[in-house]
Amino acid sequence: MLPILAFFVAHWLSSVFCQTFFLHRYGAHKQFTMSPGWERAFFLITFLTQGSSFLVPRAYAYLHREHHAFSDTERDPHSPGFYKTVFGMMWHTKQRYEAFVKHRIEPEPRFRGETPEWPALESLADRWTTRVAFGALYTGFYVVFAPSWIFFLLLPAHFLMGPIHGAIVNWGGHKYGYRNFDTNDDARNTLPFDFLTLGELFQNNHHRWGMRPNFAYRWFEIDPTYGVIRVLAALRIIQVPERSFGDGAASRVATEAIP
Repeated sequence: MLPILAFFVAHWLSSVFCQTFFLHRYGAHKQFTMSPGWERAFFLITFLTQGSSFLVPRAYAYLHREHHAFSDTERDPHSPGFYKTVFGMMWHTKQRYEAFVKHRIEPEPRFRGETPEWPALESLADRWTTRVAFGALYTGFYVVFAPSWIFFLLLPAHFLMGPIHGAIVNWGGHKYGYRNFDTNDDARNTLPFDFLTLGELFQNNHHRWGMRPNFAYRWFEIDPTYGVIRVLAALRIIQVPERSFGDGAASRVATEAIP
């Protein structure tokens, strides 16, 4: 049982870390910068950790910038206020995401640019053969180590890890919890200690201070990813504007961060 639980927790945390650190804070908001070499390294790590549910950074950034600009309005690509269930919301998100990936639609000019791109890897990652191969690897691990068939019920979470994280944040972060700031949307802080999504569920804080790399704000709020950002900045792997380490009042609000 221990290998299965360890594998599940490791996959969950590594996948959500790449989503919040690379796709969200770096790819969509550019809260910090990094060299082209490190960008490629984190791009590859994101592909390996998200696996079968890998999200193309460019399309993710377009969706997220729309989300901030139109938060909880009819033009928001994933506002829970317009759907009866989380499944309906995420199905709509999936359709718009795929349209961006395939270039069937293009975002407004202000949402374009400054996104990580690696066309060869994106093409490989978006193939069904690649997604099935990752699924087979997850299943093989369970075949070898699962002590009972009941553990196989965890496999769908491995297959859809990225969308599940998105569903938790976009649904829960705009329906449940408390608010530190009176923003023009329904964003909320769902958890005071957010280890489930590594800081992503401080949605109210983030929608107030979109360029602030620390999603926590009050003394009892903890953003684990921000600690990693501080370490990476100290190692000079990434570069964070000095003002971003200070109080949220020194940072720009979310809509100002949209190119």
